Amino acid sequence: MSSNPSLWTLWREDYATHGRDSTLPGFRALAFHRFGVWRLRVRPRILRAPLTILYRRLYRRARNRYGIEIPHSVVIGRRLRIEHQSGIVVHGSAVIGDDVILRQGVTIGNRHLDRPDDAPVIGSRVNIGSGAVILGAITIGDDVSIGSNAVVLENVPAGSTVVGPRAAIRTRNEKP
Repeated sequence: MSSNPSLWTLWREDYATHGRDSTLPGFRALAFHRFGVWRLRVRPRILRAPLTILYRRLYRRARNRYGIEIPHSVVIGRRLRIEHQSGIVVHGSAVIGDDVILRQGVTIGNRHLDRPDDAPVIGSRVNIGSGAVILGAITIGDDVSIGSNAVVLENVPAGSTVVGPRAAIRTRNEKP
């Protein structure tokens, strides 16, 4: 991921990545996230307090109105694109690389309740399909495509394509 660009630079890149449409919920949620990260650099703490209050309000708006939950603690690279926005949940300890595409219904989170800080590390140029679930302390390599509704529980090497749920039939109901 890139070095430490300014908030304005990140907003301009995100704006261009979202088709220069500032009304898109994905752009707004990402802008709120970027603001939340930026506000932590403000010193002294007394000056940061009103910014924190504003950030919390914006975060709740993105979560409740748009259905996009991206806490300020997530490390996000440049030019993340959030398409078809709704139902997106990203774990607070997750890391997302540059030029990643997230679609609706994506969950990036932990797998075990006894290890709450385990979260995925997503490489650069990863395309994540709608409804995909990525769980646990795993690494997704660069240039990976994850299909719709895929459940990813293991590391994925760079340049791979991942498809399919891991669900298995345990019992079968017979019709009389």
